[in-house]
Amino acid sequence: MRDIITVPLTSEESLLIASDNSGAIGMKAADLVQVSYETVAYYSFRVAAMECIAAGGLPFSVVVHNFCGDKAWGNIVKGIKIGLAELYLEDVSITGSTESNFSLQQSALGLVVLGKKAITINSEKPFSNELMFAVIGSPLVGNEVINQTDQVVPLSMFGEVAKLDDIMVWPVGSKGILHEFNQMFTDKKFTEDMLDTNLDVLKSSGPATCFIIAFEKYQEDALKKMVAAYYHSIKIARR
Repeated sequence: MRDIITVPLTSEESLLIASDNSGAIGMKAADLVQVSYETVAYYSFRVAAMECIAAGGLPFSVVVHNFCGDKAWGNIVKGIKIGLAELYLEDVSITGSTESNFSLQQSALGLVVLGKKAITINSEKPFSNELMFAVIGSPLVGNEVINQTDQVVPLSMFGEVAKLDDIMVWPVGSKGILHEFNQMFTDKKFTEDMLDTNLDVLKSSGPATCFIIAFEKYQEDALKKMVAAYYHSIKIARR
C-alpha cells in the first residue's frame, strides 16, 4: 500500500493526495539539522511528488503548511520550483499558509502534492519469482543527505525511470527498504535475511533518497546503463 490517498473523480480519472512533513530542520537556532529553507522545501516536495508519480499520477498543485516564519516563504517556493523543474513539470500551482501569529523555536514544514491519474493506469505489479529488483540511490537521513549528495538519486532520474514501461517504482521513506518491500507486495512477507544487497535494508531513507524498482530480466542492462553507480541489486531468497 502506498502512502497516498486515491479519490475517484470521474469514471476516467482519480485524484491522488500525497504528503510529507519535516521538523527541526531549517535555519532556526534550535534546529537539529541546519540547512536552508530552499533545501527543506525541495526535499519535502521530492518525497510527496515521488509518491504521487510512483502511483501513476501527474502533479498539478502543491499546498504548503509553513511554520518556519514569513521570511522563509520565498525560499520555500524556490525549493519547490527547483523540484518541479527537475521533473519538467509546468503549470503546477503553489499555494499554502504561514503561521505568523506565533513563532516556533524549531522549524516545521508540511507539504501536500495533488495529482491526477487516469483510471486505466496500473502502476503496480503482483509479486513473481520472475521479477528482478534493485534500489536506485542509497538510504540517507539527516546530515547525511547534505554531506553525501553524490549518493542521493537525482529527482530527474526518478522521473525518467518512472516513465518506463513494465517497471514498478516505489520510493523508500523513513522506515527503510525492508518495510517498503512489504508494502509493495502485501501478499508476501519479507524478512531482513531474504533481501541480499549491499545496502542496509533497515536504515531510514529520510527524504526518499532512494527508490525500489521491480522489473523484467530483459530490462536489466538498459537500467544499469541508465542509472549507473546509483544501481544496487537486490536478490530475493526464494521461500
